[in-house]
Amino acid sequence: MTPNRVTLNRAVRRFARAAAGVLIAGLALGAVPAHGAERAADLPAFDFSACPTADELPAGADPGTWRCEVMHATGHLRMGAVDEPLAEPMKITFAEGRVDGEFRQVFGEMAAAPIRVGGTPLTLTPQYGGYADFLSDDTRRGEFDLTFALGSAHGLVGRPLSGCSVGSDEEAVHLVLKDTAPTRVISDDPLVVAFGARDAEFAAPRTSGCGPLGRVLDRALGLPSVAGANVFDMDVTVAIRSYP
Repeated sequence: MTPNRVTLNRAVRRFARAAAGVLIAGLALGAVPAHGAERAADLPAFDFSACPTADELPAGADPGTWRCEVMHATGHLRMGAVDEPLAEPMKITFAEGRVDGEFRQVFGEMAAAPIRVGGTPLTLTPQYGGYADFLSDDTRRGEFDLTFALGSAHGLVGRPLSGCSVGSDEEAVHLVLKDTAPTRVISDDPLVVAFGARDAEFAAPRTSGCGPLGRVLDRALGLPSVAGANVFDMDVTVAIRSYP
């Protein structure tokens, strides 16, 4: 019997819902369709040595279904009186997968070069602030906390900046990143994807752990800075590798 139009339409709708479900499930783990992907000629060097080991994954995790991701992010930071490019990438390494159907992540490491604050001898070095959630959804790309370690490009004699930072473990700079450019595959061997993201709504606290220099540094950096007065733009590339 030849199916009628109603039957065909129902079949098409069922297939579309099933295909959408598979795609959404893949994107929940950061996957993207590889359609149109081309091997990039000049990929940056991605270091997977900071990936959490299989023993460091959550109890019940099957390493064969998990993967490690190494994220490189350049861009521009405007925070208080700071208005500087991030020419050297922040590098963030983490693992992700599922345990009993629940999405889980394990943070590995973050490394970043100092950012020179123009017009001052100061530098700001982004550091992991103790929280990260890179599971994207319809409202945001992901969230993570940063602090910015303060240093001096000229090594202020007698005025160590050790332990001095913008933000602290108790009051970090909390970023909620939203897409500015869609995810695209730039290499499929190795798998590398790229996207743009920004937070234009975060607040920046005063300096912390700076002793008597704190007030001087707050004035120089324009801190604290209220939500809506700051912007962190990021151009991101992510290399993805499965666990054995």
